[in-house]
Amino acid sequence: MSEAAVLLGAAVAAVLERDLAALQREVEAYLGEADLWRLVPGLPNSGGTLALHLAGNLQHFIGRYFGDTGYVRDRPAEFSRRNVPRAELLREIEAAREAVRAGLCQPRATLLPEDYPEPIAGMTVATGEYLVHLATHLTYHLGQIDYHRRVLTANAAGVGAVRPVELKSARPSGPPA
Repeated sequence: MSEAAVLLGAAVAAVLERDLAALQREVEAYLGEADLWRLVPGLPNSGGTLALHLAGNLQHFIGRYFGDTGYVRDRPAEFSRRNVPRAELLREIEAAREAVRAGLCQPRATLLPEDYPEPIAGMTVATGEYLVHLATHLTYHLGQIDYHRRVLTANAAGVGAVRPVELKSARPSGPPA
């Protein structure tokens, strides 16, 4: 495997890990469990629905195929289940984190340059490109959850999502030159 492919896999894993930690903070920041499931006019999904969707998505697309987790996805349930307790949502998020660690921390020699092992929307896509898509998909929905939570709580404060200092490679820089 090329060094570039290893670096890309590690970079995607670092971004997913950071954003799953932010997803956990978002779920914890809702004032009450019922608020996770409240719908807001103009928004198609609740924060709880999006959390289930993101956890299932990563457990399927990374854990199942690259981490050998045996995860079986029920995508319709991600969008139809309601009033799932916060503790269960947090367990699903942790399972997604474990799936990412299992699937991307020890990349297989053919992981990135090969085609992804499952058709995506009826199309064949490169694995490396699809992993980047999964990271941006998580961040996209993380922003939606953040907005949903802020509207419901009437609190404009964020939870520190997508902070560069949480990336795995982040370290103090030296004095300015």
